[in-house]
Amino acid sequence: MNGGQKKLPLDLEARPENPQPAPPASAAGRAADRLQATGEGPLKKLVDRNFLQYASYVIRDRAIPDLEDGLKPVQRRILFSLHENDDGKFIKVANIVGFCMQFHPHGDASIEEALVVLANKRFLIERQGNFGNLLTGDPPAAARYIECRLTPMAREEIFNDDLTDFTPTYDGRRREPVLLPAKIPLLLMLGAEGIAVGISTRILPHNFSELLEAQIAILEKRPFKILPDFPQGGLMDAENYDDGRGHVLVRARIEKKGDGALVIRELPFGATTDSVTASIEDAARRGKLNIRSIHDFTAENVEIEIRLAADQKQERAIAALYAFTQCQVQIPSRIVVIRDNKPVDMDVPAILRHNTRRLVKILERELERRKRNLLDAAHNKTLAQLFIENRVYKKIETLRSADEIQKAVLEGLEPFRGRLRQDITRNDIEALLNLPIRRISLFDLDRNRQEIRSLGKELEEVRRDLEAMVPYAIRYLRGLLRKYRSQSPRQTKLKTFGRISERELTKNELTINHDREKGYIGHKVDGTRLAVCSPLDRILLVWNDGRCRVVSPPEKLFVDASLLYCAVLDRERVMTAVYELDFFTYFKKFVPGGLVKNRDSRFAPKGSRVLFFSGDDPPSLYVRYAEDERIKIRQQKFSIALEPVRGRDAKGQVLTANRIEYVGSARARDWNDELDGPPGKFIDSA
Repeated sequence: MNGGQKKLPLDLEARPENPQPAPPASAAGRAADRLQATGEGPLKKLVDRNFLQYASYVIRDRAIPDLEDGLKPVQRRILFSLHENDDGKFIKVANIVGFCMQFHPHGDASIEEALVVLANKRFLIERQGNFGNLLTGDPPAAARYIECRLTPMAREEIFNDDLTDFTPTYDGRRREPVLLPAKIPLLLMLGAEGIAVGISTRILPHNFSELLEAQIAILEKRPFKILPDFPQGGLMDAENYDDGRGHVLVRARIEKKGDGALVIRELPFGATTDSVTASIEDAARRGKLNIRSIHDFTAENVEIEIRLAADQKQERAIAALYAFTQCQVQIPSRIVVIRDNKPVDMDVPAILRHNTRRLVKILERELERRKRNLLDAAHNKTLAQLFIENRVYKKIETLRSADEIQKAVLEGLEPFRGRLRQDITRNDIEALLNLPIRRISLFDLDRNRQEIRSLGKELEEVRRDLEAMVPYAIRYLRGLLRKYRSQSPRQTKLKTFGRISERELTKNELTINHDREKGYIGHKVDGTRLAVCSPLDRILLVWNDGRCRVVSPPEKLFVDASLLYCAVLDRERVMTAVYELDFFTYFKKFVPGGLVKNRDSRFAPKGSRVLFFSGDDPPSLYVRYAEDERIKIRQQKFSIALEPVRGRDAKGQVLTANRIEYVGSARARDWNDELDGPPGKFIDSA
């Protein structure tokens, strides 16, 4: 078969006998290859462009609130949906969610969640049904079972269709507001949290009445200070708030009972009864708190009862609750908002000043619109009076063409133009011609004149307000305070907390023992007690070869029989060591300083043998030399009180070249004062 030809391997069979060299690549091809090799091709440009667009969208249109009205887009759309459907009655949340989906392109779940959060802040949305429980963390009922509507504050203070700019929705079928003309400082009143691409914001809620008082102070050019206020109440230390650039400490309010128990009445912001109870139980398991039982009786108000063990004092238990459980939390504040379509960092005073300037502008626009409406109303009433009082309508009874009628009305009103506030337009004439005969026959001239005078007085008042906008804004804010102060008392009490030292609370919690026979140390080891410490302490271990190590208090750690010293680490504590190395004996006073945890360091060079180590700074060393015919002095006392303290890694001072039988900070038992030599002197090893 195949004429006896030998079949080649598949890869060789595919090769031509005389392969031709590949044609040279063009310059454009080589450039494209280089771009692909460096990752700078068109795909990278596409990803960069799309990622920037996505990041910009998430920052501006989803996560970060706008400085102008203080709302995120989903909140603005929810409030606008409620406004569009507002008839004074409660509306199913599911219906509002469905209506809002015409404006919000991200699905019903995000709308429902945002509506519940906004409703639970209670300022703008009135609730009916189970909207969840901020105290216990219980979830809300399904959207088809709960209802909501705008509060009177929302209706009156954040909507004005005449002053609202609209933009097409995402599908172009409807219009939605660009911003709401809110006259109250919603951003600081509601607070906000959001995580975008590379940016996050956390704005803490503030007390509504205090915000209005601060705005009055701004308008009156007085100093002011504004601090957060949380709906759950509690106690707050705002020493490090730094106008919204720092953090606050918030504590639960804990009461003592006469039978030795404790009762938690208010929670820190962000905590729930479940999370607080779980943190207390965890602290009890870890031995931070000694309790017998804990019961949660929370209903409308928080009530968590803690029964303490017989040996647990109430004051110490309260300190432990604040130190080791969610009864105290630190809440950071970082204010990032959208301003002129860009994210910016701001502080609370800057936001409130901006809100106040915006309030004055909105009030001025409202007054200007009110002025135009009053002018139009007075003009129309004056025209109607002149038209009827002077029987101008009689002049058009026989006319047939529209132009003749228009001309006759103008000529009839011409003698009275001086009584008008503005020129007569074609629309004005059409309105006069559309007056029904019944109204003309029943027209009350006296009443009309009285209404014109009333409109004139109101118009003068509006003009005076426009000339003095700051006093008008102050009056407006004081009116809001009179109306809403009783609805917004401060919930969180201000207090300066004393510092609670967790190390101090747990300083005697662990006992480090030493099993010398097996060579183990730890707080779960039986043996000789070495130290009593806190779990937050660090333990310094020293061996007789000059090694030292810092460890956390161990449960069980092998250290072998050469361990010399074990105690709680004090980095600035002066220690004393005497060690042998290369026929010389050295002395050194040093401080441990900074040591890397769980890593061996040295205070004596490798190859040393430590003869004496003390975690103290004794005033003297007593040295007895080994018997040697060449040595005339057998005993010496070295005064070390004035010797310099060296670094842990520095070499010590030479104490002697003789062999030492005993060295210590006290005389040996058989010390003989008659054998004492002259006071010892050190030789600097350098």
